[in-house]
Amino acid sequence: MSITDSLLLGNSPPMQQVKLLIQQVAQSNASVLILGESGTGKELVAKALHQESSRCEHSYVPVNCGAIPSELLESELFGHEKGAFSGASSAKKGRFELADKGTLLLDEIGEMPLSMQVKLLRVLQEQVIDRVGSEKPRSIDVRIVAATHQNLSDKVAARDFREDLYYRLNVFPIQMPPLRERGEDILLLWNFFAQELCVGDDSPVTLSMAAAHDLMQRQWKGNCRELRNLVERMNILYPGAEITLQNLQPSAPILVSDMLAVEGQVELALYPQALESNPSRVKDVVEPPRLFDPLVIDEHPSNIDSLADMLVSAIDMSHGCDLKQQLIAVETQLIQKALDATSGNVSKAADLLSVRRTTLIEKIKKYQLQELS
Repeated sequence: MSITDSLLLGNSPPMQQVKLLIQQVAQSNASVLILGESGTGKELVAKALHQESSRCEHSYVPVNCGAIPSELLESELFGHEKGAFSGASSAKKGRFELADKGTLLLDEIGEMPLSMQVKLLRVLQEQVIDRVGSEKPRSIDVRIVAATHQNLSDKVAARDFREDLYYRLNVFPIQMPPLRERGEDILLLWNFFAQELCVGDDSPVTLSMAAAHDLMQRQWKGNCRELRNLVERMNILYPGAEITLQNLQPSAPILVSDMLAVEGQVELALYPQALESNPSRVKDVVEPPRLFDPLVIDEHPSNIDSLADMLVSAIDMSHGCDLKQQLIAVETQLIQKALDATSGNVSKAADLLSVRRTTLIEKIKKYQLQELS
């Protein structure tokens, strides 16, 4: 496995294109501008560029231009001499000097103030820096990689970013794809994060087929960072468990029949090759068996035996079933129906369900149902 493959997980076409661009530009000294939404892994691209380059034996120095106050940014980038300003008790190297002969990542470059952009442009053009409080220029040999989630061309048009600096940085652009365009990479990333977040001898959280399908259809506005946060949350709530669709959507209980339908369709989406060897499975996959339809109030039977008969009679056991999940789905639906019928009054809902109020409150919290009053 190459260094780039170890840093950038994913085999989707967009990620393959990114990896190809990294291999093509890594050995040059050209400035690289990494573009992409927050959480897509822009800093990992910068690390890959450094480690694949001839500068890999020297320092890789990242600096977040948006996280440093503007009045301190010059000193952070270029360093300062002793006594250059109040509190400068000794001379200090800046990030450019620390990255000499290596790579400097200017992350969130779109946040850099215009006054600093002028000074950065001079450094890029002349390859020299001036420490704050010094009149002696210092030569540096640094490969510049910049990254931003902003549209710099729009900022140039709005005069919020210098056009000459933009073209100096944008010698070789690399666009990081959002996670929503990398559907086939999501399960790979889930497994990686799950393993990474395991504590001790705990097993990593896994995904049911329906849950996997749900994740592959999401928009992921927070991209890989959002996915990692989700894995961490599931690992805390359900350590070592198989994560189901209901675990991912606790505030919106899933009908068992709908859950099975998704499970069947997911098998088609994830394993289309299965149909090539057994075409007869098309019907089973597209129209999966339904355990039972959602209850309609007019159809409620008058006694518990009739209710059980109605729920169980349609079950085709040749397909198997997950008893625990089905019982949870039934309980969740009945609790929600009782809450709806009583406008969210827990006491009245408990009476309708013939359970203690405290018991019902515990179940509402357990299933994260909406308590209206």
